[in-house]
Amino acid sequence: MSAPVPAPRTAPPLDPPGGRKALAVWSIGVAVYFVAVIFRTSLGVAGLEAADRFHVNASALSTFSLLQLLVYAGMQIPVGLMVDRLGTKKVLTLGAVLFTAGQIGFALSPSYGMALAARALLGCGDAMTFISVLRLGTRWFPARRGPLMAQLAGLVGMAGNLVSTLVLAPVLHGVGWVPAFAGSAVAGLIVLVPLTLFLRDHPDGHAPAPMSASGTPGAGGFVRRQIAASWREPGTRLGLWVHFTTQFPAMVFLLLWGMPFLVEAQGLSRTTAGGLLTLVVAANMGFGLLYGQLVGRRQSARIPLALGTVGVTALLWAAVLVYPGDRAPMWLLVVLCVVLGTCGPASMIGFDFARPANPAERQGTASGITNMGGFLASMTTLLAVGVLLDATGDNYRIAFSSVFFLEVLGITQILRLRGRALARERERAHDRRPVVPAPSGEPDPSHPSGPVAPASASA
Repeated sequence: MSAPVPAPRTAPPLDPPGGRKALAVWSIGVAVYFVAVIFRTSLGVAGLEAADRFHVNASALSTFSLLQLLVYAGMQIPVGLMVDRLGTKKVLTLGAVLFTAGQIGFALSPSYGMALAARALLGCGDAMTFISVLRLGTRWFPARRGPLMAQLAGLVGMAGNLVSTLVLAPVLHGVGWVPAFAGSAVAGLIVLVPLTLFLRDHPDGHAPAPMSASGTPGAGGFVRRQIAASWREPGTRLGLWVHFTTQFPAMVFLLLWGMPFLVEAQGLSRTTAGGLLTLVVAANMGFGLLYGQLVGRRQSARIPLALGTVGVTALLWAAVLVYPGDRAPMWLLVVLCVVLGTCGPASMIGFDFARPANPAERQGTASGITNMGGFLASMTTLLAVGVLLDATGDNYRIAFSSVFFLEVLGITQILRLRGRALARERERAHDRRPVVPAPSGEPDPSHPSGPVAPASASA
């Protein structure tokens, strides 16, 4: 009597199909993120006007962006948990309501304190957008498209920054504070319509596996388990430090201090300074496509791209700050702005370390931890520049030197973690190799028994 044929191994779940429907759903989420970035960066073109309107100095002015980023960074892990538990649509809808209310409140605030509260509300809603868009990408597109979809989302976000520079800035100077900011808030109401009517969390047949009873919201250990399991992965921590080290130089420049630096320290007109800020955004969009293609095709390019971006950025900042004379030449400022355009795409590489390190049910939490890195660095630098400007009588060379301290810290951590993270990633890739059936129905001797656990959808 022949031996019974063993049960076949469980095949890994199929990747989402992608296609036009996936692109349409993803585009709705990206549109929400696009509007959130417009609101987030609107203060970057209105810093001098805000100082006059609320009668504040450089330190108090930096508090606007500092508080906004503090809320944003502090919300990353809670938002990641919310996305994992509630789904993308609910979190995105709540975020759109909050950042729209924050933008309206900022437009109408009669005092510095109320304006701070409005920016905090805006930061809370903004924090719910990007992680949700990343989640849509992993749920609707094949895993091999992950790096490119993440870069495209970041590119669309930078287009929102471009709108702030090219549209909101002249409108603000033409019609005034309240009409400009209150009028821009209409965009938040517009994106709520397709969001509530058409967005879906995942395609048919690709719903995430239900969580066990121990993972229900009422179980006190759920949050701790999600965070601890994500943090234990070296890839998550490496992703955080890559994001920390690469993002903040451009973020600080675009979010608040670029315009004052170019106008007050470099003696440029507002029009010329706005053109240079636009150049940063345009370069970011171009490099985003390039970085996405490179990382998608060659995973080994991730560390060289990240470290190379940090090194070149530091070199250009040093050249501008130590240039003899009171002002750097225009050609050097142009090169600096082009190089700053690489910071955003390089920061997205952090998610390409966290994504394969975590299963589908932890993608939101892992993305939240990673995304927190760059905003913590940006928040620290925003405050340091403001404090140093007040302490040194607006000496921008000393103030912007604070950038180098955080870059050294980040590079140290990247070099410390990269070996373990890459080794762990190779192990996971080996474990997730496709199953080749044994000939004639015989069991595979390398897998003698038992079904194999399905691979993560993000593998």
